[in-house]
Amino acid sequence: MVKAKKHRSYRDRFGIGGSITFVILILWAMAIIYPLFWMVMSSMKSYNEIYSKVWSLPEKWLISNYSVAWEKGISNYFVNSIIVTAFTVVGVVVIASLCAYGLSRYKSKGIDIALMLCMAGMMVNPQVCLIPLYVLLQKFGILNTRLALILPYIAYRLPLSVLLIRSYFLDIPKGIEESARMDGCSSFGIYSKIFMPMSKPIIFTTIVLTSYYAWNEFLFSIVFIDSDRLKTIPSGLMTFRDALQTDWGVLLAGMVISTLPMIILLIALQKHLVRGTSEGAIKG
Repeated sequence: MVKAKKHRSYRDRFGIGGSITFVILILWAMAIIYPLFWMVMSSMKSYNEIYSKVWSLPEKWLISNYSVAWEKGISNYFVNSIIVTAFTVVGVVVIASLCAYGLSRYKSKGIDIALMLCMAGMMVNPQVCLIPLYVLLQKFGILNTRLALILPYIAYRLPLSVLLIRSYFLDIPKGIEESARMDGCSSFGIYSKIFMPMSKPIIFTTIVLTSYYAWNEFLFSIVFIDSDRLKTIPSGLMTFRDALQTDWGVLLAGMVISTLPMIILLIALQKHLVRGTSEGAIKG
């Protein structure tokens, strides 16, 4: 009787549609998680095991594949990706938040034009600008440097970031700003001491989205960087694969190492990501 009541209460609460949605979400989660699980398991197998026992757990767990991958070059690509991603995130958050503050708190024809230009920037395709960007970076003398990745990454992430942060800033009550001005606070003080602390969810969302883009971007990283010493993980894994040839266990270990930072970041900031995305999308 108790089991029947629980079953009925679950059915009454979620209904047939809710149950179907739940099953679909479980299948979707399995489709996402299983390839990651297989990659981790295979990264600790020998070459022969990867081909002969594809679906089984490793007979001997070769943790040494990770140290080999790190020594073979993943460490260098990892550090480059950390540097490029960190500078990109800082640049995007600082510039986008300042722009968003001006676009949300000041009204004029120039502000409206700037907002439209910002929206138009979201429509620019990176592939279309590849050759002009290459020539521009070459003329500035920063081709084949980390700046050749950092500056385009910041430029391409700014439009979306500005609009997300602006929509969040618009919901901050003007009474708070007016009270701060009466107390003698400057515009920059209001931005840094009131707006930024109150907008942590959307700032964290911007950090996650920008980090994910900069960490995984492939096209610019293979065109603008020729030196193996400066390659980031996406382009470096191609060189890594060619160098290892058939050592798939070590190659998969390198791929696992390259995915860990983004997984950790998403897990750590998932609460802020969901809140910031939902609130930033409906405000303003």
